[in-house]
Amino acid sequence: MLTETATTTTEPAFEISNYKIKDEDLPGFKDLKFENINELHLDHPGANDAEYRKRRDYIAGLAKSFRETGVITDVEYNSREQRVWRYVAEELEELQQKYASPFYLKAKKDLGITTDRIPQLTEMNRRLKELTGFRLAPIEGLVETRGFLSWLSYRVMLCTQYIRHHSQPAYTPEPDIVHEAIGHIPMFTNPNFADFSQFIGHGARIASDKQLEELGRLYWFTVEFGMVEHEGAIKAYGAGLLSSFGELEHAFSDQVDRRKFDLEEVINQDYSYSDMQKILYVIPSYAELKEQTRKYIESF
Repeated sequence: MLTETATTTTEPAFEISNYKIKDEDLPGFKDLKFENINELHLDHPGANDAEYRKRRDYIAGLAKSFRETGVITDVEYNSREQRVWRYVAEELEELQQKYASPFYLKAKKDLGITTDRIPQLTEMNRRLKELTGFRLAPIEGLVETRGFLSWLSYRVMLCTQYIRHHSQPAYTPEPDIVHEAIGHIPMFTNPNFADFSQFIGHGARIASDKQLEELGRLYWFTVEFGMVEHEGAIKAYGAGLLSSFGELEHAFSDQVDRRKFDLEEVINQDYSYSDMQKILYVIPSYAELKEQTRKYIESF
């Protein structure tokens, strides 16, 4: 999830062809720019729930500790949080079997993501590093666009650990562990998708403000709301689709214009955060998405 853009640009730390990032190459996490995590907007279901806010702030504090120590702390999720997870995961499971990319379904199993319990970032992080060299880093809130995307250049996905409010388990106005673990994380086990994500990060480090807006659109229509061809059918791989039963059903309805992926069109296509998506793009393969994005970033 992205917020406002920053205006400064920095040079990439390494060449775009360097897919193997060592732990010692990672910069510190201390300089990330966040929205105020103590202020929940009025449309947030937990805005007036003091107990939820206290719990959310506690879990966010664990992420803040990581930024100081580099050590991920497992969250001891309570029974209510586990019930929210089970409800959403079970509702999504049947839809995903019908609509999700086969690679995604396999990856979810490989990472041990089930409907039974909330997975820990430590577990998924260990497996990701073995498979594609990607890492997970807990964060306590929304990060500004350039900073968030730039971390992908280090093959790092910034992830929240708290979970949405129990009163509206089907809805969250911010990224939570459901969106991260069910939506984003499984796709990073795909080497082509992992490399593509790293290219996005490289681009964010050197992009002008205009190019950063284009990258935001590319991210939105792929990482968040992407679809892929598979054996003559169309399947979902975007996190915004796979973690929302409303969006997932809507994406395959006759209310959506599903278009062949065209990078030039995508980076100029506006979208809305608050409405169901009216236009979605279908890539021919993750390898093709990676190659087109590589050429695009090299043109910066």
